[in-house]
Amino acid sequence: MDRPQWVQRAAAWLDGSGRMWLRRFVIAVVAVAALIGLAFLAAAFLPRWWAHRVAHQVNGSMSVGIILGLFYGFVFTVLPLGTAWRAFRKRRPWKVWASLAVLAIVLAGPNLLTLGIVIGSGHAAHAGERTLDVDAPGFRGASLAGVIVGALALAAIEYLLVTRRWNRRRLDAARKPG
Repeated sequence: MDRPQWVQRAAAWLDGSGRMWLRRFVIAVVAVAALIGLAFLAAAFLPRWWAHRVAHQVNGSMSVGIILGLFYGFVFTVLPLGTAWRAFRKRRPWKVWASLAVLAIVLAGPNLLTLGIVIGSGHAAHAGERTLDVDAPGFRGASLAGVIVGALALAAIEYLLVTRRWNRRRLDAARKPG
């Protein structure tokens, strides 16, 4: 008596390399569940932790809050955008792209944490917002200004490099006899 074709395929899948794929599937499901759990824990912990770190550095001073916000906003915008620009402007293996993308996200961490406090709707984000209001005045607005200035600085540098390349090509073409 012949078994249906789908039963034969399922048996072959489970007998041979199917166990390996089943094992990989179970590991992937467990990993995704762990990442979701870590995301919920991070959403409850990281905004408060970051707000307290910044508040400890600023210590209630408006001028220090503005200077530190400008610094964090500028540096942690220029570094990840510069890394991403260097990573994705040339053709590279996908593993290099993935690792540089992860590096860019890690470098943007302080700005992402501040953004999470500002636009977050959870209890931890509201607690972080109150902490920054009281103990780190001026930090949030200055951080936004630093992000804008950093992005504009990178755009200006890219503009200068591109126009320099164009002008060099024009000059080389003008120097050629003919």
